[in-house]
Amino acid sequence: MQGLTTDQIILLTIAGLTILGLLTSRFTPDVVAVLSLLALGITGVIPVEDALAGFSRPAVMTIIGLFIITSTLERTGVVQWIAGRLARLAGNSEGRVMTVLMVAGALLSLLMNTIAAGAVLLPAAVQVAHGAGVRTSKILLPLAFGTLLGGMSTLLTTSNIIVSGILQAQGAPALTMLDFLPVGMLTTLMGVGYMLLLGKRWLPAHESAVREALPRPNLLDTYRLAERLWEVRILPDSPLVGCRLVETTIGAQYGTTVIAIWHGQAAIIPPGPDDVISADDILLILGREERVRALESLQTTMGRNGRYKAVMQGFPVQLTEVVIGPRSAAIGQTLKQLRFRSKFGLTSVGIWREGRSYLTDVGDFALRAGDAILMVGPDRSIETLAQEPGYIIPDYQPPTDKPTHKAPWAIGITVLVLLLSIFRLLPTAEAMLAGAVGLILTGCLTAEEAYQAIEWRVVVLIAGLAPLGTALVTTGLTEQIGALLTGVVHTIGPLTVLALFYLATVLLSQGVGGQVAALIIGPIAVNAAIAVGMNPVPIGVAVAMACSCAFLTPIAHPVNILMMGPGGYTARDFFRVGLGMLSRSQDSLGPG
Repeated sequence: MQGLTTDQIILLTIAGLTILGLLTSRFTPDVVAVLSLLALGITGVIPVEDALAGFSRPAVMTIIGLFIITSTLERTGVVQWIAGRLARLAGNSEGRVMTVLMVAGALLSLLMNTIAAGAVLLPAAVQVAHGAGVRTSKILLPLAFGTLLGGMSTLLTTSNIIVSGILQAQGAPALTMLDFLPVGMLTTLMGVGYMLLLGKRWLPAHESAVREALPRPNLLDTYRLAERLWEVRILPDSPLVGCRLVETTIGAQYGTTVIAIWHGQAAIIPPGPDDVISADDILLILGREERVRALESLQTTMGRNGRYKAVMQGFPVQLTEVVIGPRSAAIGQTLKQLRFRSKFGLTSVGIWREGRSYLTDVGDFALRAGDAILMVGPDRSIETLAQEPGYIIPDYQPPTDKPTHKAPWAIGITVLVLLLSIFRLLPTAEAMLAGAVGLILTGCLTAEEAYQAIEWRVVVLIAGLAPLGTALVTTGLTEQIGALLTGVVHTIGPLTVLALFYLATVLLSQGVGGQVAALIIGPIAVNAAIAVGMNPVPIGVAVAMACSCAFLTPIAHPVNILMMGPGGYTARDFFRVGLGMLSRSQDSLGPG
């Protein structure tokens, strides 16, 4: 391999810093992508127009159309109806529940975004698990893997669309559904078989804190937090007398949570920010002893007399779990900033994150995707929150899963789009955009709802990182890699080269996700294959499928993060179960 030019050195430096930025998560991925784009343009590695050309790529248009179509299938109730029917097939045995949910996840992922498929099936899976007496930790991780396996089997996965665009840009034919479906279906069958025969042995038998708690009859037992529940009596000379709860700053200053207030024999559960504290009131406070004891300086007394137990039983409130969706607007904000308590009437008690519960300073946590927030409140408040986008309530069952009157239009247009794409009657990008416009014209959703359906951060991420692939080609770096591989191909064979690209993509995907891995490895693999005279399509398919092998870490794919809180999983659970799943997916590729 000849020496590197100045542009190539700058390019490798920018690429390295980009990957480092994505791994460290100091900035959001879309911001890192824009910084990468700007760096390539400002340093002159590629012309400015090439740096901005990523926003006009067919892959970006395809993904925008896919977001709109997926959202419409959800809004019209089509996906929920399918999920409900599939869930009813699960029966009562653990193996059957696991099989049905994995297959359901794979089938839905054939037609829609993998994350959306997981989010729709999560509540159904929890309901099925409860009805069958199966722990959710035994079925949610298989569900996540099922959606990932389905993503391997379809063109309608972001990483697959990206690789298809890379092939087109180099003069190779675009990929179609038929390039993925045969191998993907075989991979899915092998994955389900592995989970039933071996993988289930390594699934944890525990639950998240709230899952273990749900059947309990009262809050004391439910939270299993007797050591952190305290009765604080307000003495007549306390400065808190006459203050509204929000004015006391008990939560903000002391990091505690007021769960209830007793005015004589009357209980307020949960109390609102404008509830006034009176002399001799008793506050039920959740917090560490040293934090609660600090309230004694405000003329209060603390203890545990157990007087509240009778009041708690039968009170019309319930404990629920709220999962922050992968692309929720709440990500990065705290519950205080969201004014969660005053807006929804729900009291936040704890956060379940990465296998651990946090019960202090709950309102000050910057929320992450997959966080499971333990909340208490009346049914009507939970129903209100369930309608908010970006929040998933696994235990909430909508009043009906009947599709709307627009469902036939949504189904018909979606099927038409797939047929146009599969038989190459229209380029996939044009078919997707035409389908999105058709859904708007038929009233399945409004133009405003269509804009809201688009995950703009994903669009910016893909368009921002696409110039890296362009730079790899224009600077001649892929040609040099191809020249280096020429001798290697003759020594180890083309199949081994394909396997090496597959492995490199799998490993990179575990840290930065499949979308980024496709944008980085895809151009190198495709152009290197062309340079050594190999057919680039098989390598493109292998790289695309490897991007969906997000089995080893929870951060490899948002659908893993989504299941982490409700299932009570740790990173170790994903690695332990996912290692065997990864080997099954590799086996399914076979020698050809």
